[in-house]
Amino acid sequence: MPNQLDKQTPIHTLDWYVKWIASLILLFGMLLTANNVYPINLIFHLIGLCGWFFVALVWNDRALIIINAVSISILMNGLLRYVLECKNCFLGITNNVSI
Repeated sequence: MPNQLDKQTPIHTLDWYVKWIASLILLFGMLLTANNVYPINLIFHLIGLCGWFFVALVWNDRALIIINAVSISILMNGLLRYVLECKNCFLGITNNVSI
């Protein structure tokens, strides 16, 4: 009997495509982080995490829902702080508020 792992999730469904695309986006975000490309790395991480959050909801997997929801919140906090602190940030928003 061959030693094979049985697939537990169906392939070529919407959640299958979203999880693979989100995974690739997360890996690209990690590459940007490793090369200190800030804050674009946060945006790629957020997009990937949102994809995985969608998959977690479709699968009704509470552990994935929690880890992705918390991760999205943490990265949104960092991105918001960047936007509020920058004078001429990449989004073209000029802000005079000091934190």
